[in-house]
Amino acid sequence: MKFKIHFFFLFCCLIPCSKASDVQHFLPSWNEGQTKSAIITFVEKTVDPKSKHFIATEDRIVTFDNDGTLWGEQPMYFQFFFAMDRIRELADDHPEWKDTHPYQAVIENDTQKIAQFNAEDLMHLVFSAHSQTNTNEFEQLVNTWLSTAQHPVLKKPFTQLVYQPMLELLDYLRVNHFKIFIVSGGSIEFIRAWAEQVYGIPKDRIIGSTLKTHFSYENGQTTITRLPELEFNNDHEGKALSINKFIGRKPVMSVGNSDGDLEMMQWTASGKGSRFMLYLHHTDVDREWAYDKHSNVGRLDKGLTQANNNNWTVIDMKKDWKVIFPFEL
Repeated sequence: MKFKIHFFFLFCCLIPCSKASDVQHFLPSWNEGQTKSAIITFVEKTVDPKSKHFIATEDRIVTFDNDGTLWGEQPMYFQFFFAMDRIRELADDHPEWKDTHPYQAVIENDTQKIAQFNAEDLMHLVFSAHSQTNTNEFEQLVNTWLSTAQHPVLKKPFTQLVYQPMLELLDYLRVNHFKIFIVSGGSIEFIRAWAEQVYGIPKDRIIGSTLKTHFSYENGQTTITRLPELEFNNDHEGKALSINKFIGRKPVMSVGNSDGDLEMMQWTASGKGSRFMLYLHHTDVDREWAYDKHSNVGRLDKGLTQANNNNWTVIDMKKDWKVIFPFEL
Protein backbone atom coordinates (compact mmCIF):
# COMPACT_ATOMS: atom_id res chain seq x y z
CA MET A 1 0.00 0.00 0.00
CA LYS A 2 1.25 3.50 -0.81
CA PHE A 3 0.34 6.75 0.86
CA LYS A 4 0.69 10.26 -0.52
CA ILE A 5 3.47 12.28 1.02
CA HIS A 6 2.13 15.50 2.46
CA PHE A 7 1.82 18.22 -0.19
CA PHE A 8 3.76 20.78 1.82
CA PHE A 9 6.74 18.41 2.01
CA LEU A 10 6.90 18.24 -1.77
CA PHE A 11 6.36 21.96 -2.07
CA CYS A 12 9.07 22.88 0.40
CA CYS A 13 11.57 20.80 -1.52
CA LEU A 14 10.94 22.93 -4.58
CA ILE A 15 11.28 26.42 -3.17
CA PRO A 16 14.40 28.17 -1.89
CA CYS A 17 14.05 29.81 1.47
CA SER A 18 16.57 32.04 3.18
CA LYS A 19 14.43 33.23 6.09
CA ALA A 20 12.26 31.30 8.48
CA SER A 21 9.71 34.09 8.24
CA ASP A 22 9.28 33.33 4.55
CA VAL A 23 7.47 30.11 5.42
CA GLN A 24 5.09 31.17 8.17
CA HIS A 25 2.34 30.12 5.79
CA PHE A 26 3.39 26.54 6.54
CA LEU A 27 1.50 26.77 9.84
CA PRO A 28 -2.00 27.66 8.60
CA SER A 29 -3.78 25.30 11.00
CA TRP A 30 -2.21 26.97 14.05
CA ASN A 31 -4.10 29.80 15.71
CA GLU A 32 -2.16 32.99 16.34
CA GLY A 33 -0.91 33.12 19.91
CA GLN A 34 1.97 32.38 22.25
CA THR A 35 2.50 28.80 21.09
CA LYS A 36 2.77 29.54 17.40
CA SER A 37 4.89 32.61 18.12
CA ALA A 38 7.25 30.59 20.31
CA ILE A 39 7.80 28.03 17.53
CA ILE A 40 8.47 30.69 14.89
CA THR A 41 10.74 32.68 17.20
CA PHE A 42 12.86 29.62 17.97
CA VAL A 43 13.22 28.69 14.32
CA GLU A 44 13.95 32.24 13.14
CA LYS A 45 16.67 32.92 15.70
CA THR A 46 18.39 29.56 15.27
CA VAL A 47 18.59 29.64 11.46
CA ASP A 48 19.79 33.24 11.22
CA PRO A 49 23.59 33.23 10.81
CA LYS A 50 23.76 36.71 12.35
CA SER A 51 21.97 35.63 15.53
CA LYS A 52 23.84 34.67 18.69
CA HIS A 53 21.39 31.74 18.87
CA PHE A 54 22.37 30.39 15.44
CA ILE A 55 22.57 26.60 15.19
CA ALA A 56 24.65 25.04 12.44
CA THR A 57 22.71 22.86 10.00
CA GLU A 58 24.39 19.64 11.12
CA ASP A 59 23.25 20.27 14.71
CA ARG A 60 19.60 21.01 13.90
CA ILE A 61 18.30 17.71 15.27
CA VAL A 62 14.61 17.45 16.19
CA THR A 63 12.98 14.41 17.81
CA PHE A 64 9.25 13.72 17.69
CA ASP A 65 7.31 11.16 19.65
CA ASN A 66 4.69 9.41 17.50
CA ASP A 67 1.68 8.13 19.47
CA GLY A 68 -0.37 11.05 20.74
CA THR A 69 2.08 13.52 19.18
CA LEU A 70 1.99 12.94 15.42
CA TRP A 71 -1.16 10.80 15.34
CA GLY A 72 -3.83 9.76 17.81
CA GLU A 73 -3.54 7.23 20.59
CA GLN A 74 -6.99 6.93 22.17
CA PRO A 75 -8.69 4.81 23.33
CA MET A 76 -5.66 2.56 22.77
CA TYR A 77 -2.34 2.83 20.96
CA PHE A 78 -3.08 2.15 17.30
CA GLN A 79 -0.43 -0.55 17.16
CA PHE A 80 -2.45 -2.57 19.67
CA PHE A 81 -5.48 -2.49 17.38
CA PHE A 82 -3.23 -4.04 14.74
CA ALA A 83 -2.01 -6.63 17.25
CA MET A 84 -5.53 -7.62 18.25
CA ASP A 85 -6.70 -7.96 14.66
CA ARG A 86 -3.62 -10.06 13.97
CA ILE A 87 -4.41 -12.31 16.95
CA ARG A 88 -7.88 -12.93 15.56
CA GLU A 89 -6.38 -13.83 12.17
CA LEU A 90 -4.03 -16.33 13.79
CA ALA A 91 -6.55 -17.80 16.24
CA ASP A 92 -7.41 -20.87 14.13
CA ASP A 93 -3.75 -21.87 14.20
CA HIS A 94 -3.64 -21.51 17.99
CA PRO A 95 -6.70 -23.27 19.49
CA GLU A 96 -5.14 -22.92 22.96
CA TRP A 97 -5.71 -19.17 22.80
CA LYS A 98 -9.49 -19.58 23.03
CA ASP A 99 -9.14 -20.44 26.72
CA THR A 100 -6.05 -18.39 27.55
CA HIS A 101 -5.77 -14.86 28.90
CA PRO A 102 -5.40 -12.31 27.30
CA TYR A 103 -6.04 -13.96 23.94
CA GLN A 104 -9.54 -15.15 24.85
CA ALA A 105 -10.82 -11.62 25.42
CA VAL A 106 -9.41 -10.48 22.07
CA ILE A 107 -10.88 -13.41 20.14
CA GLU A 108 -14.29 -12.89 21.78
CA ASN A 109 -13.96 -9.09 21.42
CA ASP A 110 -14.77 -8.69 25.12
CA THR A 111 -14.35 -4.92 25.30
CA GLN A 112 -14.70 -4.80 29.08
CA LYS A 113 -11.81 -7.20 29.62
CA ILE A 114 -9.74 -5.57 26.88
CA ALA A 115 -10.15 -2.20 28.61
CA GLN A 116 -8.61 -3.75 31.74
CA PHE A 117 -5.50 -5.12 30.03
CA ASN A 118 -2.27 -4.21 31.78
CA ALA A 119 1.14 -3.68 30.21
CA GLU A 120 2.03 -7.37 30.52
CA ASP A 121 -1.17 -8.42 28.73
CA LEU A 122 -0.49 -6.04 25.87
CA MET A 123 3.10 -7.19 25.60
CA HIS A 124 1.97 -10.80 25.21
CA LEU A 125 -0.31 -9.77 22.37
CA VAL A 126 2.43 -7.77 20.64
CA PHE A 127 4.89 -10.65 20.91
CA SER A 128 2.42 -13.07 19.37
CA ALA A 129 1.20 -10.69 16.67
CA HIS A 130 4.56 -9.21 15.66
CA SER A 131 6.89 -12.21 15.83
CA GLN A 132 7.62 -15.26 13.67
CA THR A 133 7.53 -13.19 10.48
CA ASN A 134 10.45 -11.87 8.51
CA THR A 135 10.89 -8.15 8.03
CA ASN A 136 9.37 -8.04 4.53
CA GLU A 137 6.35 -10.11 5.56
CA PHE A 138 5.73 -7.92 8.58
CA GLU A 139 5.80 -4.69 6.58
CA GLN A 140 3.32 -6.14 4.11
CA LEU A 141 1.03 -7.25 6.97
CA VAL A 142 1.03 -3.76 8.45
CA ASN A 143 0.28 -2.04 5.15
CA THR A 144 -2.47 -4.51 4.29
CA TRP A 145 -4.06 -3.87 7.66
CA LEU A 146 -3.79 -0.09 7.26
CA SER A 147 -5.51 -0.29 3.88
CA THR A 148 -8.69 -1.68 5.44
CA ALA A 149 -8.74 -1.00 9.19
CA GLN A 150 -10.69 1.88 10.70
CA HIS A 151 -10.59 3.55 14.08
CA PRO A 152 -13.43 2.07 16.19
CA VAL A 153 -14.68 5.47 17.40
CA LEU A 154 -13.76 7.99 14.70
CA LYS A 155 -14.52 5.57 11.82
CA LYS A 156 -11.57 6.76 9.77
CA PRO A 157 -8.47 4.96 8.47
CA PHE A 158 -5.69 5.24 11.02
CA THR A 159 -3.38 7.06 8.62
CA GLN A 160 -5.98 9.82 8.32
CA LEU A 161 -5.76 10.36 12.07
CA VAL A 162 -2.44 12.17 11.88
CA TYR A 163 -2.47 15.70 13.21
CA GLN A 164 -2.64 18.33 10.50
CA PRO A 165 -0.86 21.03 12.56
CA MET A 166 1.99 18.61 13.24
CA LEU A 167 2.31 17.81 9.53
CA GLU A 168 2.68 21.53 8.96
CA LEU A 169 5.27 21.78 11.73
CA LEU A 170 7.28 18.97 10.14
CA ASP A 171 7.22 20.85 6.84
CA TYR A 172 8.21 24.12 8.49
CA LEU A 173 11.18 22.53 10.23
CA ARG A 174 12.20 20.60 7.14
CA VAL A 175 12.28 23.68 4.90
CA ASN A 176 14.56 25.30 7.46
CA HIS A 177 16.99 22.37 7.28
CA PHE A 178 16.20 20.68 10.57
CA LYS A 179 16.83 16.94 10.57
CA ILE A 180 13.77 15.17 11.96
CA PHE A 181 13.68 11.84 13.81
CA ILE A 182 10.76 9.87 15.22
CA VAL A 183 11.63 8.51 18.67
CA SER A 184 8.72 6.32 19.72
CA GLY A 185 7.81 3.68 22.27
CA GLY A 186 6.06 1.85 19.44
CA SER A 187 7.64 -0.90 17.38
CA ILE A 188 10.28 0.47 15.02
CA GLU A 189 9.22 -1.86 12.20
CA PHE A 190 5.53 -1.06 12.63
CA ILE A 191 6.27 2.67 12.21
CA ARG A 192 8.77 2.15 9.40
CA ALA A 193 6.10 0.40 7.34
CA TRP A 194 4.14 3.61 6.73
CA ALA A 195 5.74 6.69 8.31
CA GLU A 196 7.98 7.56 5.37
CA GLN A 197 4.96 7.90 3.07
CA VAL A 198 2.76 9.66 5.64
CA TYR A 199 5.26 11.98 7.35
CA GLY A 200 8.07 12.16 4.81
CA ILE A 201 10.52 10.93 7.47
CA PRO A 202 12.94 8.30 6.11
CA LYS A 203 13.08 4.84 7.64
CA ASP A 204 16.61 5.41 8.88
CA ARG A 205 15.38 8.31 11.03
CA ILE A 206 12.89 6.22 12.98
CA ILE A 207 13.85 4.90 16.41
CA GLY A 208 11.49 2.65 18.33
CA SER A 209 11.12 -0.37 20.57
CA THR A 210 12.55 -3.56 19.12
CA LEU A 211 12.01 -7.28 19.32
CA LYS A 212 14.95 -9.64 19.14
CA THR A 213 15.64 -10.94 15.63
CA HIS A 214 17.37 -13.91 14.05
CA PHE A 215 19.47 -13.91 10.87
CA SER A 216 19.52 -16.97 8.62
CA TYR A 217 21.22 -17.83 5.32
CA GLU A 218 19.88 -20.77 3.34
CA ASN A 219 20.27 -21.63 -0.33
CA GLY A 220 21.70 -18.22 -1.06
CA GLN A 221 18.75 -16.42 0.60
CA THR A 222 19.00 -14.20 3.67
CA THR A 223 16.18 -13.73 6.15
CA ILE A 224 15.76 -11.72 9.34
CA THR A 225 12.98 -13.13 11.50
CA ARG A 226 11.33 -11.38 14.44
CA LEU A 227 11.32 -13.33 17.72
CA PRO A 228 8.75 -13.16 20.57
CA GLU A 229 11.14 -11.45 22.97
CA LEU A 230 11.68 -7.78 23.76
CA GLU A 231 15.12 -6.45 22.90
CA PHE A 232 14.72 -2.79 23.87
CA ASN A 233 11.86 -0.71 25.27
CA ASN A 234 12.21 2.74 23.74
CA ASP A 235 10.21 4.63 26.34
CA HIS A 236 11.04 6.99 29.22
CA GLU A 237 14.82 6.87 29.79
CA GLY A 238 15.08 4.51 26.84
CA LYS A 239 14.40 7.45 24.53
CA ALA A 240 17.36 9.44 25.84
CA LEU A 241 19.58 6.37 25.66
CA SER A 242 18.58 5.56 22.09
CA ILE A 243 19.01 9.16 20.93
CA ASN A 244 22.52 9.14 22.33
CA LYS A 245 23.25 5.73 20.82
CA PHE A 246 21.78 6.10 17.34
CA ILE A 247 21.89 9.85 16.65
CA GLY A 248 24.99 10.86 18.58
CA ARG A 249 23.93 14.49 18.91
CA LYS A 250 21.61 16.06 21.45
CA PRO A 251 18.40 17.34 19.88
CA VAL A 252 17.90 21.08 19.83
CA MET A 253 14.15 20.52 19.84
CA SER A 254 11.96 17.69 21.10
CA VAL A 255 8.21 17.23 20.75
CA GLY A 256 6.06 14.85 22.79
CA ASN A 257 2.80 14.49 24.67
CA SER A 258 3.30 12.23 27.69
CA ASP A 259 5.47 11.38 30.67
CA GLY A 260 7.05 8.74 28.45
CA ASP A 261 8.68 11.64 26.60
CA LEU A 262 9.94 13.45 29.69
CA GLU A 263 13.45 12.00 29.67
CA MET A 264 13.78 12.90 25.99
CA MET A 265 12.80 16.46 26.89
CA GLN A 266 15.26 16.55 29.79
CA TRP A 267 18.07 15.26 27.57
CA THR A 268 17.29 17.92 24.99
CA ALA A 269 17.09 20.68 27.61
CA SER A 270 20.51 19.72 28.99
CA GLY A 271 22.26 20.77 25.78
CA LYS A 272 24.14 24.03 25.32
CA GLY A 273 22.65 26.96 23.44
CA SER A 274 19.05 27.41 22.37
CA ARG A 275 16.76 24.47 23.07
CA PHE A 276 13.02 24.07 22.51
CA MET A 277 10.85 21.58 24.36
CA LEU A 278 7.28 21.29 23.04
CA TYR A 279 4.54 19.32 24.78
CA LEU A 280 1.13 18.60 23.25
CA HIS A 281 -1.65 18.72 25.84
CA HIS A 282 -4.82 16.97 24.69
CA THR A 283 -7.59 19.33 25.80
CA ASP A 284 -10.23 19.00 23.08
CA VAL A 285 -12.95 16.60 24.18
CA ASP A 286 -15.23 17.66 21.33
CA ARG A 287 -12.91 17.18 18.35
CA GLU A 288 -10.60 14.51 19.81
CA TRP A 289 -10.02 13.62 23.49
CA ALA A 290 -9.17 15.49 26.68
CA TYR A 291 -6.77 13.68 29.00
CA ASP A 292 -3.60 14.06 31.01
CA LYS A 293 -2.86 12.92 34.59
CA HIS A 294 -5.46 10.18 34.92
CA SER A 295 -5.24 8.56 31.51
CA ASN A 296 -4.09 4.96 31.05
CA VAL A 297 -2.81 5.96 27.59
CA GLY A 298 -0.48 8.91 27.09
CA ARG A 299 -0.49 10.00 30.74
CA LEU A 300 0.85 13.54 31.14
CA ASP A 301 1.59 14.36 34.78
CA LYS A 302 5.25 14.84 35.69
CA GLY A 303 5.95 16.17 32.21
CA LEU A 304 3.30 18.86 32.48
CA THR A 305 4.57 19.91 35.90
CA GLN A 306 8.15 20.23 34.66
CA ALA A 307 7.03 22.00 31.50
CA ASN A 308 5.23 24.62 33.58
CA ASN A 309 8.13 24.95 36.04
CA ASN A 310 10.77 25.28 33.32
CA ASN A 311 8.76 27.44 30.90
CA TRP A 312 8.68 24.81 28.19
CA THR A 313 6.07 25.43 25.51
CA VAL A 314 2.78 23.53 25.88
CA ILE A 315 0.31 23.22 23.01
CA ASP A 316 -3.28 23.54 24.17
CA MET A 317 -4.96 21.48 21.45
CA LYS A 318 -8.35 23.13 21.83
CA LYS A 319 -6.95 26.65 21.93
CA ASP A 320 -3.99 26.45 19.54
CA TRP A 321 -5.24 24.27 16.68
CA LYS A 322 -7.81 25.35 14.11
CA VAL A 323 -8.26 21.78 12.91
CA ILE A 324 -7.07 18.43 14.28
CA PHE A 325 -7.04 16.07 11.29
CA PRO A 326 -6.39 16.60 7.57
CA PHE A 327 -9.90 15.52 6.58
CA GLU A 328 -11.29 18.55 8.45
CA LEU A 329 -9.76 20.92 5.91
